[in-house]
Amino acid sequence: MTETCAPKNILVTGGCGFIGSNFVHYVVNNHPETHVTVLDALTYAGNPANIAGLPADRVEFVHGDICDADLLDRLVPGHDAIVHYAAESHNDNSIANPEPFLRTNVEGTYRLLEAARKYDVRYHHISTDEVYGDLALDDPNRFTEQTPYHPSSPYSSTKAASDLLVRAWHRTYGVRATISNCSNNYGPYQHVEKFIPRQITNILTGIRPKLYGDGLNVRDWIHTDDHSSAVWTILTKGRIGETYLIGADGERNNITVLRDILEVMGQPADAFDWVKDRPGHDRRYAIDSTKLRTELGWAPEHTDFRKGLERTIAWYTEHRDWWEPTKATTEARYQQQGQ
Repeated sequence: MTETCAPKNILVTGGCGFIGSNFVHYVVNNHPETHVTVLDALTYAGNPANIAGLPADRVEFVHGDICDADLLDRLVPGHDAIVHYAAESHNDNSIANPEPFLRTNVEGTYRLLEAARKYDVRYHHISTDEVYGDLALDDPNRFTEQTPYHPSSPYSSTKAASDLLVRAWHRTYGVRATISNCSNNYGPYQHVEKFIPRQITNILTGIRPKLYGDGLNVRDWIHTDDHSSAVWTILTKGRIGETYLIGADGERNNITVLRDILEVMGQPADAFDWVKDRPGHDRRYAIDSTKLRTELGWAPEHTDFRKGLERTIAWYTEHRDWWEPTKATTEARYQQQGQ
């Protein structure tokens, strides 16, 4: 079954986080008929400044926890769809303390699915390519919707668990659900603990960038605006019960990305420090988004990674007031971990 009508009222969980807030901006800018309710617990990675300035008649903010069933009973009725971005998502943090990942990613998804079932609300689940584990650097294959799950970290294992809950609630209870698994996002509003903004903000504050392991780990990069357009396409055109992989053919190893950042920012190619590798560090991710492109007609717009990176560097350069309050704490945590 395919649903093609645009929702009039959507609930976006985690809408003050990096990817969620970019989706809220995308909807406001491109779909004036849709009202957005943002539900966010404002943990360390959630920042209300990410949606500041958006029109009050288009976006409503609710400070709350997706695990709060009573809150969901009050909030979900009247919405046409739930788009579930809220997640604990940083691998290093999951290795240090898995418990918040279990609560948010597994219990939180369960609570939302129960609300979607109770009130018959369309549900779209945002997931990650990390549920598939990793690929060898010389493997000619990429992840597809048929790739078996093989998560490596507490983070990816809790996301895999949440995906399986969505599939079960669709099959057992008929919840009108879809899932998308996306590759690594980059762009504005990304927390400084993540790879690209960490390197950019290190350079801007006079700290030498840091690179894990041998730097050859490959990630499949996609601009967050392209992720947003893909999610909207799936929400409005996707077949209920289906999973779609989102990717923009952006495979690059970490040392190449870092050297691109150094070059754009006028730094020598060797102006970084090597640090110890992350435990269980996945070697390579690669997305095959053929199903999304051929079945739903989606295509990425930001296909020039270098230009997207330049715009991202410019954003962090111009918005120091946004990231500076969290920078010192983030670097102190990395220093404790030897990274």
